[in-house]
Amino acid sequence: MPKRKSSNAGLTPDKRCKLSRPEPSEDEEELDNFSSGDATYTPQSASGEVGIIESISLKNFMCHSLLGPFAFGPNVNFVVGNNGSGKSAVLTALIVALGGKAHTTNRGSSLKGFVKEGESSADVSITLRNRGHDAYKPEVFGQSIIIDLRISSEGLRTYKLKSKTGYLVSSKKEELNSILDHFNIQVDNPVSILTQEMSKHFLHSKGEGDKYKFFMKATQLDQMKEDYSYIRKTKTMTQNTVEKHKETLHELKRKYHEKEERYKNLASLDEMQQKLDEMKNQMAWALVAEVEHEIKPMRERIAAEEKSNVKYDQKVEEWEGKVQEANRIFKQLQDQLEGVTERMQQLQPQCAQLKSKAHEQNRDLKAAEAGLHRKMTNLRDLEKDKDQLNKRIKELKYNISQLNSADTQACMERMNRIQAELEDLSFQDSTLAQQINQFHQACAAAKEKLGKMSREKQDLQRAIEAKSRDLAAMEGSRNDRLCRFGEKMPALLKAIDEADRRGNFKRKPVGPLGYCIRLRDPELDLAVESCLKALMLAFCCDNHSDERVLQGIMNRCFQQGRRPQIIVSKFTNMLYDVDSRAVNHSEYPSVLQALDIENPVVANCLIDMRGIETILLIKNSKDARRVMQGGHPPHNCREAFTREGDQVFYNRYYSSEQHRALYLSKDVEEEIRHLHAALQTQRADLERFQQEMQQVSEDERRNQALQNQAYDDRKKAQERCRKLQSELTELQNVEEPQSEDLKPLEEELEELSSRISACREECEAARQQTHTLKRQYEEAEQLYRQQREAFNSIAEEAEPIKEQLTNCDQEVARSKHHKKHYEDKRKCHMDMIEALKRSLNEKEQELQASIAKASEICQERIDVRRTAKSLDSEISRLKFKINTQQGQQGDRDTIVRQYHEAKENFNNIVRQVKGLEAFIQLLTEIMIIRHNVYSELRMYLSVRCKYYFDSMLSQRGYIGKMTFDHKNECLSISVQPGEGGKAALSDMRSLSGGERSFSTVCFVLSLWAIAEAPFRALDEFDVYMDMVNRRISMDMMLKIAASQRYRQFIFLTPQSMSSLPVNNLIRILRLNDPDRSQSTLPFGQRNPE
Repeated sequence: MPKRKSSNAGLTPDKRCKLSRPEPSEDEEELDNFSSGDATYTPQSASGEVGIIESISLKNFMCHSLLGPFAFGPNVNFVVGNNGSGKSAVLTALIVALGGKAHTTNRGSSLKGFVKEGESSADVSITLRNRGHDAYKPEVFGQSIIIDLRISSEGLRTYKLKSKTGYLVSSKKEELNSILDHFNIQVDNPVSILTQEMSKHFLHSKGEGDKYKFFMKATQLDQMKEDYSYIRKTKTMTQNTVEKHKETLHELKRKYHEKEERYKNLASLDEMQQKLDEMKNQMAWALVAEVEHEIKPMRERIAAEEKSNVKYDQKVEEWEGKVQEANRIFKQLQDQLEGVTERMQQLQPQCAQLKSKAHEQNRDLKAAEAGLHRKMTNLRDLEKDKDQLNKRIKELKYNISQLNSADTQACMERMNRIQAELEDLSFQDSTLAQQINQFHQACAAAKEKLGKMSREKQDLQRAIEAKSRDLAAMEGSRNDRLCRFGEKMPALLKAIDEADRRGNFKRKPVGPLGYCIRLRDPELDLAVESCLKALMLAFCCDNHSDERVLQGIMNRCFQQGRRPQIIVSKFTNMLYDVDSRAVNHSEYPSVLQALDIENPVVANCLIDMRGIETILLIKNSKDARRVMQGGHPPHNCREAFTREGDQVFYNRYYSSEQHRALYLSKDVEEEIRHLHAALQTQRADLERFQQEMQQVSEDERRNQALQNQAYDDRKKAQERCRKLQSELTELQNVEEPQSEDLKPLEEELEELSSRISACREECEAARQQTHTLKRQYEEAEQLYRQQREAFNSIAEEAEPIKEQLTNCDQEVARSKHHKKHYEDKRKCHMDMIEALKRSLNEKEQELQASIAKASEICQERIDVRRTAKSLDSEISRLKFKINTQQGQQGDRDTIVRQYHEAKENFNNIVRQVKGLEAFIQLLTEIMIIRHNVYSELRMYLSVRCKYYFDSMLSQRGYIGKMTFDHKNECLSISVQPGEGGKAALSDMRSLSGGERSFSTVCFVLSLWAIAEAPFRALDEFDVYMDMVNRRISMDMMLKIAASQRYRQFIFLTPQSMSSLPVNNLIRILRLNDPDRSQSTLPFGQRNPE
């Protein structure tokens, strides 16, 4: 938008504003009702008397140097002019001058924006009519009130309220507010003043909530609602004040009673002195009674404690028997372990001898198999020579056979072929027999190997599963160290905590014990775990009742697998004194010294169950052997553990099967990497092992198939051999002439045959020898395997014995500890009895002294029911009161005066509180009535608004519906243009611009009908209407104006209004067109007029 220059600043008012002249119009017939019928009231009798605007003038306001003064008529006023001529400036000045805020005008954010650019201030002057019986201070202001407003360039607003004669009456904003309230002028009410921006916003508003707010603001119901909210807040503040007064009332009541007591005590000083003497006598004998009362339970306790000595004696005897029994079992287990060790030592040389023998047998077997192979090669060479010799003999016989008949020749050929085939079949049978034996041995070996590999595979799979669980626990311990102790351990501890919260435990169990300890030296983690073993997962309970509850929880959490051990030991807050029986080495720490244990219950439990104060931790195994097995083990040291977890006694050494720490390791990531690597290695071994098993199984199936094939081939060959042998016998019975030249060859053939037979016999003997050696090797291997399994079984027998021996050793230590514990308790008990007897003797002496002292005070004994403490407190109080009153005896008038003042003050506050409570009750009742009236008024105004809205729409044949939802603060309006009843109602958003503007005008006019105001102003109400809707709307507004001649109407429009009828009640103010060269407005964002 281009800037406008203020070139019209020097124009005179008569050039910018003039009254309308009668103009003929073809619509005069339709507008005659404005000046005829029931609307023909005279201006003098029916015009408004108070609150209407008589004139307004503007100076340096917005972009206008001077506008006005404009003289408005008492009824209908049209301010017409093109955009930029100053229509909206007049309306904006009206709002600001009557106390409205800048943002209410929608023309700026602050007042300084209304001062013309380059000027120091802007002035607005408004004259309000002040006539009739409802005039405001007519004796002061007269028949008109002049309101002068000056706005400085800094945004300051000053008022001058003058009388009709120009006399300055007041310059206070409060006086202006009183005038506006008296005239019921509401500049922020859109029904009174509907600005251009508010009109556009209302026309374009599609929200039902906005329409409802518009209705509430127009009818001032929103102000009533805010007033009710303010009253409720005031009521709440009053209630708070009452509560504070009540609190003050308690203090005043206390002070009043104190003053009253002092007032009453003036006459009771002698009585208090007499009472004091009586209470002193009672005090003397009360002290005697208290000493007697203290002596009686002491005597009873001494008698009871002397009876309980038997219990301690029984406990000591019981644990003495358990110590002897544990020592006996320990000796038996030690003898068993030594027997097992001796058997292993006896079997070890036999195992070595059998292993050596099996190797020798295997070596002989390999040599025999090599000799057999050489003989078989020699046999094949001889058979090859025999075949060549047979071929030569056949050629010679063929030459001889030419001299014989054809039958003889055929017979010889047939015999030769049979002979050759028989030899081939014999060799084939021998070969097949050897193959069958080899295939059988291969199948048996494969089956045995598969069985062994299957067992090893199961062991490997179990190891992988265990390693996977360890890895999962270790990964979980990144955030929770407790996960190292098993995947079910967090759930177990959570269940224990829940049971403890429910009160199921007398004392909450402690555990797992490994979670409650910390290492001082991280290198000893494996040594400590090897020492404690299952105790790392154990729990400790204070009593057997808690043990049963914990056992039930474990049954739910550990439905399968091994459960943690539960140890029952009385909880104490003090660590055992183990100095006398603990090992103390200058170089190596004990397990107790190597651990940082905060809870003494955990430390005492490990001392009882494992004797950790007697076990040394020595990192180097050589040093451990030197210290423990050098002939002089350290004092009180039973055993030692190395860094690798090996267990060292004074006479034996056990290697650890565990290679890494699971629970106490500090470097979690290193343990996770190690477990990952170990798991990958085991999985690779398992995969390779499965491939080997698959290969062995495939070889076994292939050998079995080849064995079956060899069986079939040998059977067929033997059958064929029998047939050929029978045919050969028949042919040999026929005599054939032979030549003398064949005899040497036949003799050589016979020699070769004999050599072949001998070679076959040697091969057979070698084969038999190989079979014998193989059987002997298998027997030796079997014996070695049996011996080795026996050795391993004996070694396996040693493991549970070791475990039992360790547990038994712990049981011995625990029994000894319990025995000493009860011996110490018995001694402490006896000492306590002696101390009680000494205390009783002292108390009896004190009793005699108290009786003598009481007799001096009061010779006759008094039966006292109160305690000495309460009597002493009462005596002190009486002494204080007596001393206080004795000091106040000379000021009796002051005590009386203070008493009456306190009483009067207390009664006044009581009356105020009762008055405020009555006020709150009355206010509550009034608010209920007012709220009901407010609801009825809202309903009444809603019904009236609906009625007038329907009446307005019906003038153009529209039908409509207004629906009020007071609960959700929504107002929905539905309108159907055209002939009513032929189509369903539709929302205003579906109407055209003109139809929606007309409907909105109907809604505004219906609000006019139910809202009271001395004047109404509309800015560009017809901007979106077509000619038909504009004419109908204008007719409706003029009819309403004609029926309400006591009220002033101001319409701002860019239309010419030339079609209006000539009437004394209609005044048209025409504004000159603006100079387009004027500068831009100096305030913020502004829509074009």
